[in-house]
Amino acid sequence: MSNAALSPPLGQDLYEADLYLWTQAQASLLRAGRRGDIDLHHLAEEIEGVGGSQKSEIRNRLAILLQHLLKWEFQPEKRRYGWRASIVEQRLQIDGLVDLSPSLRHVPDLVLTKSYPLARVRAAEETGLDERAFPEICPYATAQILNDGFYPGPTETEMV
Repeated sequence: MSNAALSPPLGQDLYEADLYLWTQAQASLLRAGRRGDIDLHHLAEEIEGVGGSQKSEIRNRLAILLQHLLKWEFQPEKRRYGWRASIVEQRLQIDGLVDLSPSLRHVPDLVLTKSYPLARVRAAEETGLDERAFPEICPYATAQILNDGFYPGPTETEMV
């Protein structure tokens, strides 16, 4: 990468001007062993941000998973293959994130109480049911939510 390409607009530092270009410059500096030129403060912030984004991703996927489990249980007559596919996908994605970072295994437990209210609102909106039709507190344990064989509600209902 040329020095000209790494030059920020006049009066701005590269981190503020172009985050992607800054990351590429930092990677080049690391590879070249130029430790003294590395922007350690911002680099530390970005590394922390990566960890935070993984936790946020688990929280978001858990909310989608819960949304579809609620729809599955409380509107069995309208079950769709897409709901099941979403349940499977969210479980796989959460499992994949935990496989990449095993220290995040406890995160679904930690974020369940924050994920559930959003899932409840979304489920109400998508089903047309009143939000009060869904339990105020999550009715499922984390182990159930993440269990591939867990589908709440009646089992004999057909999907459309």
